[in-house]
Amino acid sequence: MSKVAQETFASDQVELVVLPEIGARWHRLRAFGQDLLRTPRDLGEHVRDTFFWGAYPMAPWAGRVDATSLMVANREVTFEPNFPDGTAIHGQVYKAPWTVEGDGLFSIEAGGDAWPWPYEVTMEVDVRDAVMRVDYTVTNLSDAPMPAGVGVHPWWRKPLDVAIHATGVLTPNWTTPAEPEPVTGEFDLRRLRPMPSNVDATWADVTQPPVELAWPSLGVKATMRAEAPAVYIVAASPSHLDAVALEAQTNAPQTIRRLLNGERGAPVLLEPGDVLRLGLEFTFERAAVEAAPASRAGRA
Repeated sequence: MSKVAQETFASDQVELVVLPEIGARWHRLRAFGQDLLRTPRDLGEHVRDTFFWGAYPMAPWAGRVDATSLMVANREVTFEPNFPDGTAIHGQVYKAPWTVEGDGLFSIEAGGDAWPWPYEVTMEVDVRDAVMRVDYTVTNLSDAPMPAGVGVHPWWRKPLDVAIHATGVLTPNWTTPAEPEPVTGEFDLRRLRPMPSNVDATWADVTQPPVELAWPSLGVKATMRAEAPAVYIVAASPSHLDAVALEAQTNAPQTIRRLLNGERGAPVLLEPGDVLRLGLEFTFERAAVEAAPASRAGRA
């Protein structure tokens, strides 16, 4: 594809490359010289296979909703299918062109179409020493209450150890129950361990920090803190892919159903001019490099 603008934020320890023209997505994230995201060689892959590279924003909702037309908050909303399973997934702004506002700030205005409420999304990036801070906001620009959710969907490179500090889980992501169940078995990730294969679930009742990540073969660890009215951690670890999706978002899957049914994990209902915020802080540190044993090589 034609040349794509890249914005780079870097310290001596951490480097983040953002593509404003393709959803203000994270193209590359390095810590101590090691690539941590599933990063394509060709930037065009972010468009051709848009849901499976780098890290992209999700707004004005995060996760799957049924592709249908229905009344939501007294407005008719049409959710167009955009995923092979026939669902409407991850909102509207994940590959649309954003505006570079300067000083690490990016923005986009959308809505007023099949999603009848106009809104603005911003992302602000700050990289200092071994800490990366990324803040997202959604602002209701309409004259009526608007349901809103926001999140970010990174694909972290394997092999990967994960800890999700949460006591509840919603599974599977394509048809989650109304209430979380206690974490057990492969869903109990309260201690750092290799990410199980073929998990697709959402963790609720998280504590701080919600997530720890470790790449033993690269000698890198990361801790993620999250600030929002509610925080849900979504993980997907398809065995055929060389990465794990580990996402932070403000709503649970099937969020519109949750709003209509009065279930937990529904989107926030923003009044005109109100703002929903999601703040993420990643702290990176060096760790001892471990050789991958034969039984572990290639595990999700």
